[in-house]
Amino acid sequence: MNAQPDLSFDYSPWTFRANASASQREAQLERQRALAGKGDITIGEGAYVSALAMVDPDSLALGDESLIAAHAYLTGDLRIGSNCTVNAFTVVRGTVSMGDGVRIGAHTSILGFNHSMEPSAPVFRQPLTSKGIVFGDDVWIGSNAVVLDGVTVGSHAVLAAGAVVTKDVPDWAVVGGNPARFIRDRRSPRKPAGSGDGILRERLASFAATARADATEIIARSWQQEASGTGGFGEGRYVDRPGAAATVRAHCDAVEIADLLLRTTPPQLSRDAHAHRLRSLQDPRTGLVPEYGPDGLPDAGEPAFGRGEATYHVLSVGYALDLLGSGFKHPIHAVAGTGPADLAARLNALPWRKEAWECGAWVDAWGTAEYWNLAHAADANRGSTGTLEALFGWLLTRVNSAAGTWGTPSPDTRLKVVNGCYRLTRGTFAQFGLPVPHPEQLIGTVLEHGADPRYFADGRQNACNVLDVVHPLWLARKQVTHREADIKAWAATQLDHALSQWHPGQGMAFSAAPESAQQNLPGLQGTEMWLSIIWYLADLLGHSEALGYRPRGVHRPEPAFLLPTL
Repeated sequence: MNAQPDLSFDYSPWTFRANASASQREAQLERQRALAGKGDITIGEGAYVSALAMVDPDSLALGDESLIAAHAYLTGDLRIGSNCTVNAFTVVRGTVSMGDGVRIGAHTSILGFNHSMEPSAPVFRQPLTSKGIVFGDDVWIGSNAVVLDGVTVGSHAVLAAGAVVTKDVPDWAVVGGNPARFIRDRRSPRKPAGSGDGILRERLASFAATARADATEIIARSWQQEASGTGGFGEGRYVDRPGAAATVRAHCDAVEIADLLLRTTPPQLSRDAHAHRLRSLQDPRTGLVPEYGPDGLPDAGEPAFGRGEATYHVLSVGYALDLLGSGFKHPIHAVAGTGPADLAARLNALPWRKEAWECGAWVDAWGTAEYWNLAHAADANRGSTGTLEALFGWLLTRVNSAAGTWGTPSPDTRLKVVNGCYRLTRGTFAQFGLPVPHPEQLIGTVLEHGADPRYFADGRQNACNVLDVVHPLWLARKQVTHREADIKAWAATQLDHALSQWHPGQGMAFSAAPESAQQNLPGLQGTEMWLSIIWYLADLLGHSEALGYRPRGVHRPEPAFLLPTL
């Protein structure tokens, strides 16, 4: 009888490098030369292509040390990085790009093309379409997975065995099922699946899935289509909810919601059109963004820093542009010329004893404006050298060391002091990645306020009040473990309430209180804020990864800008 051929390398190609004979190595190189001679094909050093694989691409770039096993089927325009493995019986077709270190389990199908399916003709007679599939680096794809056209898989992701991936997968995500759903973030440690934890995680995942399914409809209902009177801004504008007036913030909230839930931009405009619309609103003299006037154009009056919507637009428009991959056209001139002495005078003149919230909002906007100037217009901001250091110096020497806040809380003033503390720390310590002063005292003050039934009893909550407690708690807990059980108990209560407030197809209302009039109607602002609040509450409880999203705009948990260290 004839000896059977040795097929071990064909099915286990990772063994070839260490164990192949000289003749086997030469045969492999000959096969690679034959493939390269067919057209636009390049094969890197140390790569292996099984003689039993069907490799018939329009173009192929196979990276160093990458392996193609027996019965793999490769066609189309393919870019495969280094140290990738295409295991046995795997199909890779269409337009597909892989980073380095992508490992693909056996019997997997990666289909970077599709059929159109108009009812006017049989499917087999219709042309193929291709959006393409993109994989980042260090991706593990389990056996029998299916990845469909148009999907982008982030770096370090894991696609579980049998997953049917129809939507984009974020960096570090583990997904599974049909259709594939987010399971967890690889960077978050696994937790024991106790009954309470398991139920909460399932509830969080279900909430997030509902929010994602409704996101497109929620944004569409807030798009105000106009045949005329749009002030030269195109076919329409965003409103917070049907029947409300168009606002700049509504546009920014739409961008934030689409990014948070769908990792894309609102479909009413292209990404570039969204950025152009928001950039064009900026007043070149002050660098501020006014609200729309009655004619749909930016308000003709010169906006002033510290008053009106233009101050908050430093945050909302700036971060919306950041999510769109853009930025302000001009520096924030209202801040850029401020020197240390001028800044100290402005801070001293603010009404800290009576209006701590107003003061905190001013500092939040100033710190954010300084951030945009540093990040996007550094050359124009050289005159403010030392002003940011002066701001932190002023804050650190003026903080109430007994309360961890700016202003002195009491039963009557605690709301404004805590809410002002959130705004202040968001735009300074959190945004620039610096520790908050007196974190244990801050936790005590915030928890005391969080127990006030006027604002936090079931049905009394609004998005501002809950956010203004959860964010300082989250920020301080990064530094200390003070009153951990109390923090988790408060977070669990508020999370239970928040998860029950979703309105199908409409999102979430800013306020749950019946007397809040228009604020208890679901809209973009309430939806954007509560989605972020729910993430922070869940993160305090150790389960935010079950949501499958992470704020990246105004309410992002990571610092937006890290100051250089010596």
